[in-house]
Amino acid sequence: MQTIATEFERDTGHRLLISSGATGAFYAQIKNGAPYEILLAADADTPARIVKEGAAVGASQFTYAVGKLVLWSPQPAVVDTGGEVLMRGQFAHIALANPKLAPYGAAAIQTMRALGVYAALEPKFVTGENIAQTYLFVSSGNATLGFVALSQVLKDGKIEGSAWIVPSQLYQPLLQDAVILEKGRGKPAVEALMKYLRGEKAKAVIRSYGYGLI
Repeated sequence: MQTIATEFERDTGHRLLISSGATGAFYAQIKNGAPYEILLAADADTPARIVKEGAAVGASQFTYAVGKLVLWSPQPAVVDTGGEVLMRGQFAHIALANPKLAPYGAAAIQTMRALGVYAALEPKFVTGENIAQTYLFVSSGNATLGFVALSQVLKDGKIEGSAWIVPSQLYQPLLQDAVILEKGRGKPAVEALMKYLRGEKAKAVIRSYGYGLI
């Protein structure tokens, strides 16, 4: 989003103030009157819920990206390309985002349940408040490996360390939706950003960071 923001500001003259965090936490903040005008969620359900509750503009909701889950370690040869490391379980800690707040955390749980390793690995969980904190747990070595977003570890088309891109059939699709919140209704800058996110420049950036598009 920082990359898109730079191009958006240069192309339109509008300025963006970006706040990053867990989708579930933003939902609570929005319900408590936080001054946000657009929500870029890591799921589709939260924007739909906010629309249903009358705090967002229903017609504005659309999927801006499709997230991809990856099991990652900054160290080479820790994570194999088939995810067998989860079956072996020969590590002290595995990081994931809070599944109650972060869709990527929920996807991690779904993956482990699908593979039949959830019960065995649960005692090893290190839970981040959001996907950014989860990445820090792994990158700092506080967890040997962890479930993060592909967009966090893909640099110039390559992943440093070792990784397994989790097959999409192991978790519910990570449709990431944008929606205009009531505080942003009718504002030119808000409308301009939503239009920009649908444009080819933004889509090119989104693809380059490892997201899918629909």
